Amino acid sequence: MTEIKTHAGGCHCGKVRFEVQADVSHVMSCNCSICQRTGALMAFVGADHFTLKSGSEALSDYQFGKKHVHHQFCSTCGVRSFGHGMGPNGQPMYMINVRCLDDIDLEPLAVKKFDGKSL
Repeated sequence: MTEIKTHAGGCHCGKVRFEVQADVSHVMSCNCSICQRTGALMAFVGADHFTLKSGSEALSDYQFGKKHVHHQFCSTCGVRSFGHGMGPNGQPMYMINVRCLDDIDLEPLAVKKFDGKSL
């Protein structure tokens, strides 16, 4: 059973803040070159479930490989709290690093491994 809740989150220094409506009980751990190095645990939502509350001016964008995903990070503290791109269905989506949510307890989360390194 999914449980969609509103979560607040952001970067380390607090410049970037967002809200997301998501079920974060199941997250993904990817072994691609960027996720492996940053330790991201990701949850995915449609663009209509994500709201950037503050910090758009502090965000920097990093793209690599096929440049399908915008890896956003705070230009002050360097934390990568979310990214965005197109989902498999062709619709805009956001990838939330659940480690950046204010109210998250990582211990009970079900983590699915994804082999992004092979893409």
